[in-house]
Amino acid sequence: MIDVTGLTIRKAHEALMRGDFSATDLTAAYLERIEKRNSTVNAFLEVYEDVMDQAKEADELIAKGTATLLTGIPIALKDNILFSNHRASAGSKILEEFVSPYDATAVRKLKDKGAVFIGRTNMDEFAMGGSTENSAFGVTRNPFDEAKVPGGSSGGSAAAVAMNGVLVALGSDTGGSVRQPASFCGCVGLKPTYGAISRHGLMAMGSSFDQIGPITRSIDDAQILFEAMRGEDPLDSTSSYQQSKEEIPKKIRIGIPKNVLQTDGLHPEVVKNFDTSIEKLKNLGYEIVHIELPNINQALAVYYIIVPAEVSSNLARFDGVKYGLHVEGKDLLEDYILTRKEGFGKEVRRRIMLGTYVLSSGYYDAYYGKANSLRALIRKDFENAFKEVDIILTPTTPTPAFTIGEKSKDPLQMYLEDIFTVPASITGNPAISIPSGFTEGEKKLPLGIQFLARPYQEDILFKVSKDFLGEI
Repeated sequence: MIDVTGLTIRKAHEALMRGDFSATDLTAAYLERIEKRNSTVNAFLEVYEDVMDQAKEADELIAKGTATLLTGIPIALKDNILFSNHRASAGSKILEEFVSPYDATAVRKLKDKGAVFIGRTNMDEFAMGGSTENSAFGVTRNPFDEAKVPGGSSGGSAAAVAMNGVLVALGSDTGGSVRQPASFCGCVGLKPTYGAISRHGLMAMGSSFDQIGPITRSIDDAQILFEAMRGEDPLDSTSSYQQSKEEIPKKIRIGIPKNVLQTDGLHPEVVKNFDTSIEKLKNLGYEIVHIELPNINQALAVYYIIVPAEVSSNLARFDGVKYGLHVEGKDLLEDYILTRKEGFGKEVRRRIMLGTYVLSSGYYDAYYGKANSLRALIRKDFENAFKEVDIILTPTTPTPAFTIGEKSKDPLQMYLEDIFTVPASITGNPAISIPSGFTEGEKKLPLGIQFLARPYQEDILFKVSKDFLGEI
């Protein structure tokens, strides 16, 4: 049997080209791993019935000599990314039986390259959460310690990669939902520049924030997937990709926001690991500069006003009439009420109510209008900071993975887990979380650091990350 630990896209591709194993062999090896661990981790909601047929088609492409770098590579999809003729529920009862009639653009691009889609992964319902405890289909557990959360909302994708149940996976990132679970599960997680990857076929949560992003075990794998999926899409008017014309400077300046380590609730081991990471970057020849981001403390409040507002609009379509769950009432209004009450979980209902409130007459200007004004100021702060530095560095999360149930009854504590990831989502800048070490103690938990760059400068993120991790 193939040893899947340590495999990367390039290593797997080279082995496939040499004939060391076939795409069906590789897929079978991951299916065996899923069989062993998924019953307790609950990373996968479904392994696709046609996965071996996909692998056989990949083997045919290899035999014909028309394979690409991604041909035969097993990929998992977060449950809110559409794959034609396959179910996608967004972790919700309201869409439990929904079958997609078309491919997301990102899926189509990977499918055209011969990728094998192995299954769909668990997630917080409609991507609302930071722990994958809000799924209608059970909690996902962290493969490093099954008493801990894997992060969220793309926790299923991160756990699938971490448990070697798949080579790479796709997630979606609205406020950190690729980067935070990647950090908790010891993976690489990329949030591209807003619009760089089409959102067509991604179930909308916060339309001005959502981005599809890869979760992988190496920087090179994240770069390969990003380059395969990026680009303008006529089906998504917000999509745009401008290849950066700026060369990566020989002397890269890394900015550290002042007071970043005075953040409330910052775990001591996160602080220690962050300090160690800074020293490592200095030893690698990077210049460290302390920078000002005057309005950064408002980012979390801005996010949790604007996103619920967008949620309340986006989820209005789930009414029990057009598609999905339908619960019969005595009239049309009761149909709506009963369907949404039974179909949506607590966190989704909470955010819909909050969003409806901030958009309501008399409160729109006081909350939603001010939040958007602050969003513009935060964006300007980052533009000013990037005049001084090439990269901005923060921890990815304020804590390591926490215990299942520890924060689920206190939404504010859960929201604070997004404090370092939300700013890049507000501004649309690209950001990447990479593994930076482990906690001490009997069960070592992964820790991560986050790099942010100017829009469309993912290349500098990949370069610095590869240097840090020692990738060639």
